[in-house]
Amino acid sequence: MSDTIIVTKEGLETLKNELKELTEVKRPQVANRIKSAREMGDISENAEYDAARQEQSFVEGRINELEEILKKAKPSDTKSNGEIIVGSKVTLRIDGEEEEYHVVGAPEANPKLKKISHESPLGSSLLGKKVGDKIVVEAPVGELTYTILHIK
Repeated sequence: MSDTIIVTKEGLETLKNELKELTEVKRPQVANRIKSAREMGDISENAEYDAARQEQSFVEGRINELEEILKKAKPSDTKSNGEIIVGSKVTLRIDGEEEEYHVVGAPEANPKLKKISHESPLGSSLLGKKVGDKIVVEAPVGELTYTILHIK
């Protein structure tokens, strides 16, 4: 089943909540904006109408994307046996500094929040590793060596 998209249980809930918000709240709001803009008269030069239609396009696109992801989404296993899996929170040492990352499914990755995809170079290198293991990851700045300190 190569179409399967692995996500954390929390990530799955977040995606479901986003879909619910878009379909139950955002979609009706945008429809009302379009209706109001149409009532203003000529829509050929109506900036509010154009903006509302653009937003509608974005909302509908995201709804379609989320529906496809959720059709294929499968929560990751929660039993790690001391190994890093999707859902693990990992503390790594690199260049004397400690960093904590959360290994997540691709749709929930957010580097700013230190949520790295299991498909990324670092994430895929971490899968299956244990505390004390060292990994080398090719990065734009060259090879980086990480030591695994903790796994949660």
